[in-house]
Amino acid sequence: MLVKNWMVKKVVSIPKNCHIVEAQTLMKKFSIRHLPVVEDRNLLGMITESDLRQFMIPSLMEEVRVDQVMVKNPVTIRPDDSLEEAARLIYRYKIGGLPVVDKGKLVGILTTPDILAAFIQIMGVLEASSRLEIHLADRPKAFEEASGIIQKKGGEIISVGMLGKGTKKTHLFRLKRVPLDPIIQAMEKLGHRVISSIE
Repeated sequence: MLVKNWMVKKVVSIPKNCHIVEAQTLMKKFSIRHLPVVEDRNLLGMITESDLRQFMIPSLMEEVRVDQVMVKNPVTIRPDDSLEEAARLIYRYKIGGLPVVDKGKLVGILTTPDILAAFIQIMGVLEASSRLEIHLADRPKAFEEASGIIQKKGGEIISVGMLGKGTKKTHLFRLKRVPLDPIIQAMEKLGHRVISSIE
């Protein structure tokens, strides 16, 4: 999952010498909260809705320029970086969006809703699905064995997640809607323990 496949490519941006009232107008018009500050497509900074709040006095908004309040060295990401790395950066720095930069040029923007949409699609959260939580037997190739059981019993895996570590790991299988009893019986016959199931 690469950033370039999920970022917004048509980025609304603003020049550094504009007044912040223009930044606020652009944010309202396009329903955005992050506005890159650019010059010849070079990223100079970032201004956010929260940056503008302290200048909401009308007289100040007409006088203060974007370059006076922008974040000058915003956290950025490259188009070929992974979506997982983007999520880590957003979480670590407690920010809502990342300018996507290639050789200093702004090529896109990736926000928290973009990342959430990607993970929802990949995990199949919005699809009608069945779910199994399983402690796999402690032996080599137990995961491959469990996946094989699901497929043999007519299941199609949408996604797999994992909780815990070592032998205490729980595997979360999300499947396209399917009767689970035959899968559960086959799993338990081979020593895998089904913790819960949702059909």
